[in-house]
Amino acid sequence: MGDATDIAVLVLRLVLGAVMMAHGWNHWRGGAGITGTAGWFAGLGLSRPRLQAWLSVLTEIGAGALLVLGLLTPLACAAVLSVMLVAGLLAHRPHGFFVFKEGYEYVLVLGVLALTLGAWGPGKYAVDTAAGIEVTGWAGAGVVLGVGAAATAGLLALFWRPGRTT
Repeated sequence: MGDATDIAVLVLRLVLGAVMMAHGWNHWRGGAGITGTAGWFAGLGLSRPRLQAWLSVLTEIGAGALLVLGLLTPLACAAVLSVMLVAGLLAHRPHGFFVFKEGYEYVLVLGVLALTLGAWGPGKYAVDTAAGIEVTGWAGAGVVLGVGAAATAGLLALFWRPGRTT
């Protein structure tokens, strides 16, 4: 990669990481906090909603921090993809595409950015690169897609109970 591309990947990692950390923080401390987030998850048909709320907070803040550092980048991207898949499927898909109608437009963009970042890799300015543990190209995208899809499928299989709110 050239300098401009390395800076662009760094900016993408920093912004996506910051967005995810802010989103997790909001689930934890914003609005009605964990209780409100748990209520929202219950309304989506997820059992054990308080557990879901905490898992969401930990995943979003953790993945965001990893992205900011450029550490375990494919796994951080997989976590972002999984969160966006769950949100897109359960909360936003019924409302259509556009975000101003509560649609999936926003979560689609974040999910695709995570998948793309998995293919590009963490870039020059990352802990992964300094440690020599970069996974890029098809392998990076494959890790993001495979782990992200498996995590989403696992969560839905274990906890999604449409029509039930407990």
